[in-house]
Amino acid sequence: MDGFFAGIEQLAMVRGLKASFVAYPIINALHIMSIGALLTSVWLMDLRILGAFRSLPQTAFVALLRRTALAAFGGALVTGSLLFSVRASEYAAMPIFLAKMTLILLAGVNFLVFMRRARGGDEPAGGAATVLAVFSVVLWTSVLFAGRFIGFLN
Repeated sequence: MDGFFAGIEQLAMVRGLKASFVAYPIINALHIMSIGALLTSVWLMDLRILGAFRSLPQTAFVALLRRTALAAFGGALVTGSLLFSVRASEYAAMPIFLAKMTLILLAGVNFLVFMRRARGGDEPAGGAATVLAVFSVVLWTSVLFAGRFIGFLN
């Protein structure tokens, strides 16, 4: 598996990214922007499901934030993959990086469960919505913290 990650680091695009004075910081900034948009939209969506912002129509508000979160997740996925590629071997061996990936997977499963239980695309009935929204906040916040620790534990 080490050879696979070393191979990623040797791709021409990745070597170009490493050699560029501006590309890596720009991609890093775009990653941070994507994460900010993702977490903001997830938190607002979950808080609305938990009863905050009652003056806003829940269906439209959650639908807008869901689209925003999905777009931001896509941006974070692309930029995060590029950041990973520069030091793939190192990151793949870090327990905190593996924890972050596990948390992202769990947050995705939580989202899929939420969508599966949703009626008409709105929200799951009963206490399930509350539980899933709380899990979402905890999981995505944990992803953020794990991601920040990656830079300090290597």
